[in-house]
Amino acid sequence: MDLHSTDLHSTTWSLILGALSLLLVVSATWPAHVHAQIDRSNDHFVTRSEVIGANGMVATSQPLATQVGLDILKQGGNAMDAAIAANAAVGLMEPTGNGIGGDLFAIIWDADTESLYALNASGRSPEELSYEQLLQELDARDADSIPPYDLMSISVPGAVSGWFSIHDRFGALDMDAILSPTIRYAEEGFPVSEQIAQSWQRSVPFLLDRIGDVGAFEETFTIDGRGPETGEIFRNPDLGATLRLLAEDGRSAFYEGAIAERIDAFMREHGGFLRKSDFENHTDDWVDPVSVNYRGYDVHQIGGNNQGTAVLQMLQILEGYDLTSKGFGTEETLHLMIEAKKLSYEDRAKHYADPDFYDAPLERLLSDAYADERRALIDDTASDRVTTGVELMEDGDTIYLTTADSEGNMVSLIQSNFRGMGTGFVVPGTGFSFQNRGELFSLDPDHPNVYEPGKRPFHTIIPGFVTKDGEPWFSFGNMGGAYQPIGHLSILTNIIDFGMNTQEAGDAFRWRHYDSTAPTTSVEDALEDGGRVFIESSVDYDVVRGLRQRGHNVTIGGGFYGRYQGIRYDAEQGVFYGASESRVDGQAAGY
Repeated sequence: MDLHSTDLHSTTWSLILGALSLLLVVSATWPAHVHAQIDRSNDHFVTRSEVIGANGMVATSQPLATQVGLDILKQGGNAMDAAIAANAAVGLMEPTGNGIGGDLFAIIWDADTESLYALNASGRSPEELSYEQLLQELDARDADSIPPYDLMSISVPGAVSGWFSIHDRFGALDMDAILSPTIRYAEEGFPVSEQIAQSWQRSVPFLLDRIGDVGAFEETFTIDGRGPETGEIFRNPDLGATLRLLAEDGRSAFYEGAIAERIDAFMREHGGFLRKSDFENHTDDWVDPVSVNYRGYDVHQIGGNNQGTAVLQMLQILEGYDLTSKGFGTEETLHLMIEAKKLSYEDRAKHYADPDFYDAPLERLLSDAYADERRALIDDTASDRVTTGVELMEDGDTIYLTTADSEGNMVSLIQSNFRGMGTGFVVPGTGFSFQNRGELFSLDPDHPNVYEPGKRPFHTIIPGFVTKDGEPWFSFGNMGGAYQPIGHLSILTNIIDFGMNTQEAGDAFRWRHYDSTAPTTSVEDALEDGGRVFIESSVDYDVVRGLRQRGHNVTIGGGFYGRYQGIRYDAEQGVFYGASESRVDGQAAGY
Protein backbone atom coordinates (compact mmCIF):
# COMPACT_ATOMS: atom_id res chain seq x y z
CA MET A 1 0.00 0.00 0.00
CA ASP A 2 1.24 3.48 -0.83
CA LEU A 3 2.13 5.16 2.47
CA HIS A 4 1.54 8.65 1.01
CA SER A 5 -2.01 7.72 -0.12
CA THR A 6 -2.83 6.32 3.33
CA ASP A 7 -1.70 9.54 5.04
CA LEU A 8 -3.80 11.63 2.64
CA HIS A 9 -6.84 9.46 3.29
CA SER A 10 -6.43 9.80 7.06
CA THR A 11 -5.97 13.55 6.80
CA THR A 12 -9.13 13.92 4.68
CA TRP A 13 -11.23 11.98 7.18
CA SER A 14 -9.82 14.02 10.04
CA LEU A 15 -10.90 17.23 8.30
CA ILE A 16 -14.39 15.87 7.61
CA LEU A 17 -14.86 14.70 11.21
CA GLY A 18 -13.61 18.03 12.50
CA ALA A 19 -16.04 19.94 10.31
CA LEU A 20 -18.93 17.77 11.45
CA SER A 21 -18.01 18.36 15.08
CA LEU A 22 -17.91 22.11 14.52
CA LEU A 23 -21.25 21.99 12.77
CA LEU A 24 -22.82 20.18 15.73
CA VAL A 25 -21.45 22.75 18.17
CA VAL A 26 -22.69 25.67 16.07
CA SER A 27 -26.08 24.01 15.49
CA ALA A 28 -26.56 23.58 19.23
CA THR A 29 -26.30 27.36 19.65
CA TRP A 30 -28.86 28.23 16.93
CA PRO A 31 -32.20 29.62 18.14
CA ALA A 32 -35.00 27.06 18.28
CA HIS A 33 -37.05 28.84 15.59
CA VAL A 34 -34.24 28.31 13.07
CA HIS A 35 -34.46 24.56 13.60
CA ALA A 36 -38.23 24.83 13.10
CA GLN A 37 -37.79 26.65 9.81
CA ILE A 38 -35.37 24.03 8.54
CA ASP A 39 -37.40 21.02 9.67
CA ARG A 40 -40.54 21.68 7.69
CA SER A 41 -42.66 18.57 7.34
CA ASN A 42 -44.76 20.12 4.57
CA ASP A 43 -41.96 21.49 2.39
CA HIS A 44 -42.97 19.24 -0.49
CA PHE A 45 -46.15 21.29 -0.92
CA VAL A 46 -44.45 24.69 -1.15
CA THR A 47 -44.15 26.39 -4.53
CA ARG A 48 -43.02 29.74 -3.17
CA SER A 49 -42.74 31.73 0.06
CA GLU A 50 -45.50 33.72 1.67
CA VAL A 51 -45.46 37.43 0.89
CA ILE A 52 -45.01 39.47 4.07
CA GLY A 53 -45.83 43.17 4.47
CA ALA A 54 -46.49 45.54 7.35
CA ASN A 55 -48.25 48.41 5.56
CA GLY A 56 -50.67 46.65 3.26
CA MET A 57 -51.37 43.56 1.18
CA VAL A 58 -53.36 42.75 -1.97
CA ALA A 59 -53.94 39.30 -3.45
CA THR A 60 -55.79 38.76 -6.73
CA SER A 61 -55.83 36.34 -9.63
CA GLN A 62 -54.16 38.84 -12.01
CA PRO A 63 -50.78 40.46 -11.19
CA LEU A 64 -51.56 43.81 -12.83
CA ALA A 65 -54.79 44.04 -10.83
CA THR A 66 -52.84 43.30 -7.66
CA GLN A 67 -50.55 46.22 -8.46
CA VAL A 68 -53.54 48.50 -9.06
CA GLY A 69 -54.85 47.69 -5.59
CA LEU A 70 -51.41 48.15 -4.04
CA ASP A 71 -51.00 51.56 -5.72
CA ILE A 72 -54.32 52.67 -4.23
CA LEU A 73 -53.04 51.76 -0.76
CA LYS A 74 -49.84 53.73 -1.37
CA GLN A 75 -51.91 56.74 -2.43
CA GLY A 76 -53.65 56.80 0.95
CA GLY A 77 -56.60 54.60 0.12
CA ASN A 78 -57.78 51.96 2.55
CA ALA A 79 -58.37 48.25 2.03
CA MET A 80 -61.94 48.92 0.90
CA ASP A 81 -60.78 51.36 -1.80
CA ALA A 82 -58.10 48.89 -2.89
CA ALA A 83 -60.65 46.08 -3.16
CA ILE A 84 -62.91 48.14 -5.43
CA ALA A 85 -59.95 49.23 -7.58
CA ALA A 86 -58.59 45.70 -7.86
CA ASN A 87 -62.05 44.33 -8.70
CA ALA A 88 -62.47 46.92 -11.46
CA ALA A 89 -59.06 46.00 -12.87
CA VAL A 90 -59.57 42.26 -12.77
CA GLY A 91 -62.99 42.74 -14.37
CA LEU A 92 -61.22 44.30 -17.33
CA MET A 93 -58.26 41.90 -17.36
CA GLU A 94 -60.05 38.63 -16.54
CA PRO A 95 -63.45 38.89 -18.27
CA THR A 96 -63.44 35.08 -18.35
CA GLY A 97 -64.45 35.12 -14.69
CA ASN A 98 -66.00 38.41 -13.70
CA GLY A 99 -67.07 41.90 -14.66
CA ILE A 100 -69.64 44.57 -13.92
CA GLY A 101 -72.35 42.45 -15.53
CA GLY A 102 -72.13 40.10 -12.54
CA ASP A 103 -72.78 39.98 -8.78
CA LEU A 104 -70.65 40.53 -5.69
CA PHE A 105 -70.38 39.40 -2.07
CA ALA A 106 -67.95 40.79 0.50
CA ILE A 107 -67.00 40.40 4.16
CA ILE A 108 -65.19 43.41 5.63
CA TRP A 109 -63.32 43.94 8.88
CA ASP A 110 -63.54 47.62 9.82
CA ALA A 111 -60.73 48.61 12.17
CA ASP A 112 -62.49 51.76 13.40
CA THR A 113 -65.51 49.93 14.77
CA GLU A 114 -63.63 46.64 15.31
CA SER A 115 -66.55 44.90 13.65
CA LEU A 116 -67.25 42.54 10.78
CA TYR A 117 -69.67 43.54 8.02
CA ALA A 118 -71.14 41.32 5.29
CA LEU A 119 -72.56 42.59 2.00
CA ASN A 120 -74.94 40.70 -0.28
CA ALA A 121 -74.77 42.59 -3.61
CA SER A 122 -76.53 39.98 -5.73
CA GLY A 123 -79.24 40.98 -8.18
CA ARG A 124 -82.80 39.82 -8.67
CA SER A 125 -84.87 38.29 -11.45
CA PRO A 126 -87.06 40.45 -13.73
CA GLU A 127 -90.28 41.68 -12.11
CA GLU A 128 -92.20 41.36 -15.38
CA LEU A 129 -91.31 37.68 -15.94
CA SER A 130 -93.75 35.54 -13.98
CA TYR A 131 -93.22 31.88 -13.12
CA GLU A 132 -96.01 30.88 -15.53
CA GLN A 133 -94.53 32.95 -18.36
CA LEU A 134 -91.09 31.48 -17.67
CA LEU A 135 -92.50 27.98 -18.10
CA GLN A 136 -94.12 29.04 -21.37
CA GLU A 137 -90.84 30.48 -22.62
CA LEU A 138 -89.01 27.27 -21.68
CA ASP A 139 -91.65 25.16 -23.41
CA ALA A 140 -91.20 27.24 -26.57
CA ARG A 141 -87.46 26.53 -26.40
CA ASP A 142 -88.04 22.83 -25.61
CA ALA A 143 -85.95 23.34 -22.43
CA ASP A 144 -86.48 21.69 -19.04
CA SER A 145 -84.29 24.17 -17.15
CA ILE A 146 -83.28 27.82 -17.55
CA PRO A 147 -80.70 27.84 -20.36
CA PRO A 148 -77.42 29.59 -19.52
CA TYR A 149 -76.87 31.39 -22.83
CA ASP A 150 -80.28 32.99 -23.07
CA LEU A 151 -81.62 36.41 -22.11
CA MET A 152 -83.92 34.75 -19.55
CA SER A 153 -80.90 33.68 -17.45
CA ILE A 154 -79.89 37.31 -16.81
CA SER A 155 -80.61 38.81 -13.40
CA VAL A 156 -79.82 42.39 -12.41
CA PRO A 157 -76.02 42.82 -12.07
CA GLY A 158 -75.18 43.80 -8.49
CA ALA A 159 -71.40 44.37 -8.64
CA VAL A 160 -71.46 48.12 -9.35
CA SER A 161 -74.00 48.71 -6.61
CA GLY A 162 -71.78 46.67 -4.30
CA TRP A 163 -68.80 48.92 -5.06
CA PHE A 164 -70.74 52.02 -4.15
CA SER A 165 -72.25 50.45 -1.02
CA ILE A 166 -68.73 49.63 0.18
CA HIS A 167 -67.41 53.05 -0.81
CA ASP A 168 -70.29 54.99 0.75
CA ARG A 169 -69.76 53.24 4.07
CA PHE A 170 -65.97 52.90 4.22
CA GLY A 171 -64.25 54.69 1.32
CA ALA A 172 -61.32 57.10 1.81
CA LEU A 173 -60.45 58.12 -1.77
CA ASP A 174 -63.01 59.35 -4.29
CA MET A 175 -64.25 56.95 -6.95
CA ASP A 176 -62.45 58.83 -9.71
CA ALA A 177 -59.10 58.00 -8.11
CA ILE A 178 -60.18 54.40 -7.47
CA LEU A 179 -61.35 53.71 -11.03
CA SER A 180 -58.76 55.79 -12.92
CA PRO A 181 -56.09 53.04 -13.20
CA THR A 182 -58.55 50.62 -14.82
CA ILE A 183 -59.93 53.32 -17.12
CA ARG A 184 -56.38 53.96 -18.31
CA TYR A 185 -55.71 50.24 -18.86
CA ALA A 186 -59.02 49.89 -20.73
CA GLU A 187 -58.19 52.75 -23.07
CA GLU A 188 -54.45 52.15 -23.55
CA GLY A 189 -54.45 48.37 -23.28
CA PHE A 190 -52.88 45.68 -21.11
CA PRO A 191 -50.96 42.46 -21.88
CA VAL A 192 -53.17 39.40 -21.40
CA SER A 193 -51.72 36.88 -18.95
CA GLU A 194 -51.23 33.21 -19.76
CA GLN A 195 -54.06 31.31 -18.11
CA ILE A 196 -56.61 34.03 -18.88
CA ALA A 197 -55.58 33.99 -22.55
CA GLN A 198 -56.22 30.24 -22.69
CA SER A 199 -59.69 30.58 -21.13
CA TRP A 200 -60.49 33.55 -23.36
CA GLN A 201 -59.56 31.65 -26.53
CA ARG A 202 -61.80 28.74 -25.52
CA SER A 203 -64.72 31.01 -24.65
CA VAL A 204 -64.86 33.08 -27.83
CA PRO A 205 -65.89 30.40 -30.39
CA PHE A 206 -68.15 28.75 -27.80
CA LEU A 207 -70.10 31.95 -27.14
CA LEU A 208 -70.18 33.15 -30.74
CA ASP A 209 -71.73 29.82 -31.67
CA ARG A 210 -74.48 30.25 -29.08
CA ILE A 211 -75.41 33.92 -29.26
CA GLY A 212 -74.71 34.63 -32.92
CA ASP A 213 -74.76 38.31 -33.81
CA VAL A 214 -77.01 39.45 -30.94
CA GLY A 215 -75.20 42.24 -29.15
CA ALA A 216 -71.61 43.44 -29.34
CA PHE A 217 -69.65 40.48 -27.95
CA GLU A 218 -67.41 40.01 -30.98
CA GLU A 219 -66.43 43.66 -31.33
CA THR A 220 -65.92 44.02 -27.58
CA PHE A 221 -64.09 40.84 -26.59
CA THR A 222 -62.22 39.59 -29.64
CA ILE A 223 -59.32 40.58 -31.85
CA ASP A 224 -60.36 39.82 -35.42
CA GLY A 225 -62.88 37.29 -34.14
CA ARG A 226 -60.56 35.38 -31.81
CA GLY A 227 -59.48 35.54 -28.20
CA PRO A 228 -56.18 37.33 -27.46
CA GLU A 229 -52.89 35.46 -27.28
CA THR A 230 -50.67 35.39 -24.20
CA GLY A 231 -48.90 38.75 -23.94
CA GLU A 232 -51.04 40.38 -26.62
CA ILE A 233 -52.23 43.89 -25.81
CA PHE A 234 -55.98 44.10 -25.40
CA ARG A 235 -58.15 47.22 -25.16
CA ASN A 236 -61.76 47.70 -24.10
CA PRO A 237 -62.49 51.42 -24.59
CA ASP A 238 -66.24 50.88 -24.18
CA LEU A 239 -65.69 49.54 -20.67
CA GLY A 240 -63.36 52.46 -20.02
CA ALA A 241 -66.15 54.85 -21.02
CA THR A 242 -68.63 53.04 -18.74
CA LEU A 243 -66.23 53.22 -15.78
CA ARG A 244 -65.58 56.91 -16.50
CA LEU A 245 -69.34 57.51 -16.36
CA LEU A 246 -69.50 55.71 -13.01
CA ALA A 247 -66.59 57.77 -11.67
CA GLU A 248 -68.34 60.99 -12.69
CA ASP A 249 -72.01 60.27 -12.00
CA GLY A 250 -71.86 57.48 -9.44
CA ARG A 251 -74.14 54.50 -8.92
CA SER A 252 -77.13 56.23 -10.51
CA ALA A 253 -75.49 56.13 -13.95
CA PHE A 254 -75.77 52.34 -13.92
CA TYR A 255 -79.10 51.83 -12.16
CA GLU A 256 -81.10 54.93 -13.06
CA GLY A 257 -79.40 56.72 -15.95
CA ALA A 258 -77.87 56.11 -19.35
CA ILE A 259 -76.62 52.55 -18.81
CA ALA A 260 -79.95 51.29 -17.43
CA GLU A 261 -81.73 52.93 -20.38
CA ARG A 262 -79.43 51.22 -22.90
CA ILE A 263 -79.99 47.86 -21.24
CA ASP A 264 -83.76 48.35 -21.25
CA ALA A 265 -83.75 49.17 -24.97
CA PHE A 266 -81.52 46.18 -25.77
CA MET A 267 -83.74 43.78 -23.83
CA ARG A 268 -86.89 45.01 -25.54
CA GLU A 269 -85.27 44.75 -28.98
CA HIS A 270 -84.08 41.16 -28.49
CA GLY A 271 -86.88 39.67 -26.42
CA GLY A 272 -85.21 39.98 -23.03
CA PHE A 273 -87.03 40.52 -19.76
CA LEU A 274 -85.05 42.99 -17.64
CA ARG A 275 -86.35 46.56 -17.57
CA LYS A 276 -85.02 49.85 -16.31
CA SER A 277 -87.41 49.55 -13.35
CA ASP A 278 -85.60 46.36 -12.25
CA PHE A 279 -82.38 48.37 -12.05
CA GLU A 280 -84.07 51.25 -10.27
CA ASN A 281 -85.49 48.85 -7.68
CA HIS A 282 -82.18 47.05 -7.05
CA THR A 283 -80.83 47.18 -3.49
CA ASP A 284 -77.89 45.64 -1.66
CA ASP A 285 -78.18 44.12 1.80
CA TRP A 286 -75.77 44.54 4.69
CA VAL A 287 -76.33 41.30 6.60
CA ASP A 288 -75.10 39.61 9.74
CA PRO A 289 -72.56 36.91 8.84
CA VAL A 290 -73.34 33.33 9.84
CA SER A 291 -70.58 31.77 11.93
CA VAL A 292 -69.37 28.72 13.81
CA ASN A 293 -66.38 28.24 16.07
CA TYR A 294 -63.91 25.65 14.81
CA ARG A 295 -61.20 24.68 17.32
CA GLY A 296 -61.08 28.22 18.76
CA TYR A 297 -61.39 30.07 15.44
CA ASP A 298 -64.61 31.86 14.46
CA VAL A 299 -65.30 31.12 10.80
CA HIS A 300 -67.67 33.55 9.06
CA GLN A 301 -69.75 33.23 5.88
CA ILE A 302 -72.55 35.29 4.35
CA GLY A 303 -75.26 32.65 4.08
CA GLY A 304 -78.68 33.38 2.60
CA ASN A 305 -78.80 32.67 -1.11
CA ASN A 306 -75.19 31.52 -1.35
CA GLN A 307 -73.49 28.28 -0.35
CA GLY A 308 -71.21 29.58 2.41
CA THR A 309 -73.28 27.83 5.06
CA ALA A 310 -72.03 24.50 3.67
CA VAL A 311 -68.51 25.38 4.85
CA LEU A 312 -69.80 25.83 8.37
CA GLN A 313 -71.83 22.61 8.29
CA MET A 314 -68.80 20.59 7.18
CA LEU A 315 -66.64 22.14 9.90
CA GLN A 316 -69.28 21.31 12.51
CA ILE A 317 -69.23 17.66 11.45
CA LEU A 318 -65.44 17.40 11.24
CA GLU A 319 -64.79 19.05 14.60
CA GLY A 320 -65.82 15.74 16.13
CA TYR A 321 -62.66 14.09 14.75
CA ASP A 322 -58.99 14.59 15.63
CA LEU A 323 -57.85 15.40 12.11
CA THR A 324 -54.36 16.41 13.25
CA SER A 325 -53.58 12.89 14.46
CA LYS A 326 -55.10 11.36 11.33
CA GLY A 327 -52.84 13.51 9.16
CA PHE A 328 -53.14 15.60 6.02
CA GLY A 329 -54.22 13.79 2.87
CA THR A 330 -54.51 10.39 4.48
CA GLU A 331 -57.11 7.87 3.43
CA GLU A 332 -59.08 8.33 6.65
CA THR A 333 -58.98 12.15 6.60
CA LEU A 334 -60.11 12.32 2.98
CA HIS A 335 -62.86 9.77 3.60
CA LEU A 336 -64.23 11.84 6.49
CA MET A 337 -64.11 15.06 4.47
CA ILE A 338 -65.81 13.49 1.44
CA GLU A 339 -68.61 12.10 3.61
CA ALA A 340 -69.05 15.43 5.43
CA LYS A 341 -69.31 17.11 2.04
CA LYS A 342 -71.98 14.72 0.82
CA LEU A 343 -74.10 15.30 3.90
CA SER A 344 -73.77 19.09 3.91
CA TYR A 345 -74.40 19.50 0.20
CA GLU A 346 -77.74 17.72 0.44
CA ASP A 347 -78.81 20.41 2.91
CA ARG A 348 -77.37 22.99 0.54
CA ALA A 349 -79.57 21.62 -2.23
CA LYS A 350 -82.76 22.02 -0.19
CA HIS A 351 -82.34 24.98 2.19
CA TYR A 352 -80.12 27.71 0.69
CA ALA A 353 -82.25 30.38 -0.99
CA ASP A 354 -83.11 34.09 -1.02
CA PRO A 355 -83.89 34.95 2.64
CA ASP A 356 -86.57 37.41 1.48
CA PHE A 357 -88.55 34.40 0.20
CA TYR A 358 -87.48 31.57 2.52
CA ASP A 359 -86.58 31.46 6.19
CA ALA A 360 -83.85 28.79 6.20
CA PRO A 361 -83.55 26.73 9.41
CA LEU A 362 -79.99 27.98 10.03
CA GLU A 363 -80.11 27.51 13.79
CA ARG A 364 -80.88 23.83 13.26
CA LEU A 365 -78.46 23.35 10.35
CA LEU A 366 -75.54 24.82 12.30
CA SER A 367 -76.34 23.34 15.70
CA ASP A 368 -74.06 20.93 17.53
CA ALA A 369 -76.95 18.50 17.85
CA TYR A 370 -77.53 18.37 14.11
CA ALA A 371 -73.79 17.95 13.49
CA ASP A 372 -73.87 14.99 15.89
CA GLU A 373 -76.78 13.45 13.96
CA ARG A 374 -75.06 13.85 10.61
CA ARG A 375 -71.70 12.64 11.93
CA ALA A 376 -73.39 9.47 13.19
CA LEU A 377 -74.23 8.62 9.56
CA ILE A 378 -70.53 8.34 8.67
CA ASP A 379 -68.91 4.93 8.92
CA ASP A 380 -65.83 3.33 7.36
CA THR A 381 -67.35 2.96 3.91
CA ALA A 382 -68.51 5.40 1.23
CA SER A 383 -72.19 6.30 1.45
CA ASP A 384 -74.34 5.92 -1.65
CA ARG A 385 -77.74 7.47 -1.00
CA VAL A 386 -77.68 10.76 0.93
CA THR A 387 -80.45 13.30 1.51
CA THR A 388 -81.11 16.23 3.81
CA GLY A 389 -81.74 15.60 7.48
CA VAL A 390 -83.94 18.70 7.87
CA GLU A 391 -87.40 18.76 6.36
CA LEU A 392 -88.22 21.65 4.22
CA MET A 393 -84.10 23.26 0.31
CA GLU A 394 -72.10 22.96 -10.90
CA ASP A 395 -69.17 24.62 -12.14
CA GLY A 396 -68.67 28.37 -12.67
CA ASP A 397 -65.89 30.88 -13.24
CA THR A 398 -65.34 33.61 -10.71
CA ILE A 399 -62.62 35.78 -9.22
CA TYR A 400 -61.70 36.12 -5.57
CA LEU A 401 -59.53 38.89 -4.11
CA THR A 402 -58.53 40.12 -0.69
CA THR A 403 -56.93 43.31 0.62
CA ALA A 404 -55.56 44.70 3.89
CA ASP A 405 -54.16 48.05 5.00
CA SER A 406 -51.94 49.53 7.70
CA GLU A 407 -54.94 50.49 9.86
CA GLY A 408 -55.96 46.84 10.11
CA ASN A 409 -58.90 46.93 7.70
CA MET A 410 -59.36 43.72 5.69
CA VAL A 411 -61.66 42.87 2.78
CA SER A 412 -62.71 39.46 1.48
CA LEU A 413 -64.46 39.97 -1.88
CA ILE A 414 -65.76 37.62 -4.54
CA GLN A 415 -67.29 38.56 -7.88
CA SER A 416 -68.52 36.54 -10.83
CA ASN A 417 -70.26 36.23 -14.20
CA PHE A 418 -71.11 32.62 -13.22
CA ARG A 419 -70.30 30.72 -16.44
CA GLY A 420 -66.98 32.06 -17.71
CA MET A 421 -67.72 35.19 -19.70
CA GLY A 422 -71.37 34.99 -18.66
CA THR A 423 -74.13 34.89 -21.24
CA GLY A 424 -72.00 36.64 -23.86
CA PHE A 425 -74.69 39.26 -24.44
CA VAL A 426 -73.10 42.72 -24.58
CA VAL A 427 -75.12 45.90 -24.96
CA PRO A 428 -73.27 47.91 -27.64
CA GLY A 429 -71.06 50.60 -26.17
CA THR A 430 -71.02 49.27 -22.59
CA GLY A 431 -68.01 46.92 -22.68
CA PHE A 432 -69.30 44.13 -20.42
CA SER A 433 -71.15 40.81 -20.68
CA PHE A 434 -74.17 39.91 -18.55
CA GLN A 435 -74.01 37.11 -16.01
CA ASN A 436 -76.16 33.98 -16.33
CA ARG A 437 -76.81 33.54 -12.62
CA GLY A 438 -80.54 33.15 -13.23
CA GLU A 439 -79.79 29.65 -14.50
CA LEU A 440 -79.51 28.58 -10.85
CA PHE A 441 -83.20 28.84 -10.01
CA SER A 442 -85.19 25.65 -9.48
CA LEU A 443 -88.40 25.08 -11.43
CA ASP A 444 -89.95 22.93 -8.69
CA PRO A 445 -92.77 25.09 -7.23
CA ASP A 446 -92.22 23.47 -3.81
CA HIS A 447 -88.51 24.30 -3.72
CA PRO A 448 -87.27 27.29 -1.63
CA ASN A 449 -85.07 28.27 -4.59
CA VAL A 450 -87.90 28.16 -7.14
CA TYR A 451 -87.98 30.97 -9.69
CA GLU A 452 -90.09 33.98 -8.71
CA PRO A 453 -90.08 37.56 -10.03
CA GLY A 454 -87.83 39.93 -8.08
CA LYS A 455 -85.99 37.06 -6.38
CA ARG A 456 -82.27 36.43 -5.96
CA PRO A 457 -81.12 33.05 -7.31
CA PHE A 458 -78.85 30.62 -5.49
CA HIS A 459 -75.18 31.65 -5.72
CA THR A 460 -72.02 29.58 -5.59
CA ILE A 461 -69.69 32.51 -4.83
CA ILE A 462 -68.59 32.83 -1.18
CA PRO A 463 -66.02 35.06 0.53
CA GLY A 464 -64.53 33.70 3.75
CA PHE A 465 -63.24 35.37 6.92
CA VAL A 466 -61.85 34.08 10.22
CA THR A 467 -61.51 35.92 13.49
CA LYS A 468 -59.79 34.72 16.65
CA ASP A 469 -60.60 36.09 20.10
CA GLY A 470 -62.58 38.88 18.46
CA GLU A 471 -59.72 40.06 16.23
CA PRO A 472 -59.20 39.66 12.47
CA TRP A 473 -57.07 36.65 11.61
CA PHE A 474 -57.59 35.41 8.05
CA SER A 475 -59.34 36.76 4.94
CA PHE A 476 -59.55 34.09 2.24
CA GLY A 477 -61.50 32.52 -0.56
CA ASN A 478 -61.35 30.57 -3.78
CA MET A 479 -63.33 30.58 -6.98
CA GLY A 480 -64.63 27.40 -8.58
CA GLY A 481 -68.40 26.98 -8.66
CA ALA A 482 -69.67 24.15 -6.46
CA TYR A 483 -66.08 23.41 -5.39
CA GLN A 484 -65.83 26.56 -3.29
CA PRO A 485 -67.02 25.21 0.09
CA ILE A 486 -64.65 22.25 -0.33
CA GLY A 487 -61.86 24.72 -1.07
CA HIS A 488 -62.66 26.73 2.07
CA LEU A 489 -62.72 23.56 4.14
CA SER A 490 -59.39 22.42 2.72
CA ILE A 491 -57.63 25.74 3.28
CA LEU A 492 -58.89 26.07 6.85
CA THR A 493 -58.03 22.52 7.90
CA ASN A 494 -54.63 22.75 6.19
CA ILE A 495 -53.80 25.74 8.40
CA ILE A 496 -55.66 24.98 11.63
CA ASP A 497 -55.34 21.18 11.79
CA PHE A 498 -52.21 20.48 9.77
CA GLY A 499 -50.04 23.50 10.60
CA MET A 500 -49.43 24.77 7.06
CA ASN A 501 -48.65 28.40 6.37
CA THR A 502 -50.87 30.62 4.22
CA GLN A 503 -49.15 29.72 0.93
CA GLU A 504 -48.66 26.01 1.70
CA ALA A 505 -52.36 25.69 2.46
CA GLY A 506 -53.16 26.58 -1.13
CA ASP A 507 -50.27 24.69 -2.71
CA ALA A 508 -51.06 21.33 -1.10
CA PHE A 509 -52.87 18.84 -3.32
CA ARG A 510 -56.63 19.25 -3.60
CA TRP A 511 -59.64 17.01 -3.89
CA ARG A 512 -63.26 17.48 -4.85
CA HIS A 513 -66.47 15.49 -4.95
CA TYR A 514 -68.99 15.73 -7.79
CA ASP A 515 -72.66 14.84 -8.28
CA SER A 516 -74.29 16.00 -5.07
CA THR A 517 -77.85 17.21 -5.56
CA ALA A 518 -78.03 20.76 -6.90
CA PRO A 519 -80.26 23.61 -5.64
CA THR A 520 -81.82 23.73 -9.13
CA THR A 521 -83.46 20.31 -8.93
CA SER A 522 -86.59 18.95 -7.24
CA VAL A 523 -87.03 18.83 -3.47
CA GLU A 524 -87.44 15.07 -3.89
CA ASP A 525 -83.99 14.52 -5.43
CA ALA A 526 -81.08 13.02 -3.48
CA LEU A 527 -77.56 11.74 -4.07
CA GLU A 528 -78.15 8.16 -5.18
CA ASP A 529 -74.85 6.65 -6.37
CA GLY A 530 -72.21 8.09 -4.05
CA GLY A 531 -70.88 10.51 -6.65
CA ARG A 532 -67.33 10.86 -7.97
CA VAL A 533 -64.10 11.92 -6.25
CA PHE A 534 -61.24 13.67 -8.07
CA ILE A 535 -57.83 14.17 -6.44
CA GLU A 536 -54.82 16.02 -7.83
CA SER A 537 -52.09 13.74 -9.11
CA SER A 538 -49.56 14.38 -6.32
CA VAL A 539 -51.63 12.24 -3.95
CA ASP A 540 -50.02 9.01 -2.72
CA TYR A 541 -51.50 6.15 -4.74
CA ASP A 542 -51.90 4.03 -1.60
CA VAL A 543 -54.41 6.65 -0.43
CA VAL A 544 -56.34 6.34 -3.68
CA ARG A 545 -56.34 2.54 -3.40
CA GLY A 546 -57.63 2.74 0.15
CA LEU A 547 -60.45 5.13 -0.79
CA ARG A 548 -61.50 2.84 -3.62
CA GLN A 549 -61.56 -0.11 -1.23
CA ARG A 550 -63.94 1.91 0.95
CA GLY A 551 -66.25 2.27 -2.05
CA HIS A 552 -65.33 5.74 -3.37
CA ASN A 553 -65.26 6.26 -7.14
CA VAL A 554 -61.86 7.99 -7.40
CA THR A 555 -60.15 9.58 -10.40
CA ILE A 556 -56.60 10.94 -10.21
CA GLY A 557 -56.17 14.38 -11.79
CA GLY A 558 -58.88 15.89 -13.96
CA GLY A 559 -61.62 17.89 -12.31
CA PHE A 560 -61.40 21.57 -11.45
CA TYR A 561 -59.99 22.68 -8.12
CA GLY A 562 -60.56 26.44 -8.04
CA ARG A 563 -58.12 29.26 -7.38
CA TYR A 564 -57.18 30.66 -3.99
CA GLN A 565 -56.08 33.91 -2.39
CA GLY A 566 -55.55 34.64 1.29
CA ILE A 567 -54.20 37.20 3.75
CA ARG A 568 -53.45 36.27 7.36
CA TYR A 569 -52.88 38.96 9.98
CA ASP A 570 -50.29 38.37 12.70
CA ALA A 571 -51.25 40.80 15.45
CA GLU A 572 -48.16 40.05 17.56
CA GLN A 573 -45.76 40.91 14.74
CA GLY A 574 -48.03 43.52 13.19
CA VAL A 575 -47.64 42.08 9.67
CA PHE A 576 -49.74 40.50 6.95
CA TYR A 577 -48.91 37.17 5.31
CA GLY A 578 -50.22 36.97 1.74
CA ALA A 579 -50.73 33.99 -0.56
CA SER A 580 -52.08 33.47 -4.04
CA GLU A 581 -52.87 30.70 -6.49
CA SER A 582 -49.66 29.10 -7.74
CA ARG A 583 -51.42 27.02 -10.39
CA VAL A 584 -52.35 30.02 -12.54
CA ASP A 585 -51.73 33.78 -12.84
CA GLY A 586 -52.34 34.88 -9.24
CA GLN A 587 -50.19 37.28 -7.24
CA ALA A 588 -50.03 38.50 -3.67
CA ALA A 589 -48.02 41.68 -3.05
CA GLY A 590 -47.42 43.87 -0.02
CA TYR A 591 -45.27 46.72 1.14
